[in-house]
Amino acid sequence: MSPQEARERFASARVARLATVAEDGAPHLVPIVFALLDETIYSVVDQKPKRTTDLRRLANARATGRASLLVDHYQEDWQKLWWVRADGTARTLKANEPEARGAIEALSERYPQQRPAGMVLAVDVDRWTGWMGGSADAASG
Repeated sequence: MSPQEARERFASARVARLATVAEDGAPHLVPIVFALLDETIYSVVDQKPKRTTDLRRLANARATGRASLLVDHYQEDWQKLWWVRADGTARTLKANEPEARGAIEALSERYPQQRPAGMVLAVDVDRWTGWMGGSADAASG
């Protein structure tokens, strides 16, 4: 799968799994909704019930600056399986910053039910990788 096809499949997905790593090396994995603008993936802390709006994923982004996101498609016909991973540099944005406002607008258009309530996580993608069932070109997994 080419990087362009991987990016297109990623963009069509409705949910991704975000992986970050804490300063002490502890992994953290959560499902997120997202918007892809150019080569940056955005998510925002929303109003769903949480203990805090300073989420671990944000602390991890500030501590290590790295993140991976995964989307996938499963079917019983394994020739139709695929996955795409985006690896990149993670950073946090305050909701009132111009870049964050653009991201929140894109997220609100894509997910009208989402109610932003905190910081925006931005992942600047360095590398798109993917794999498809029935494909001879395997990605490193």
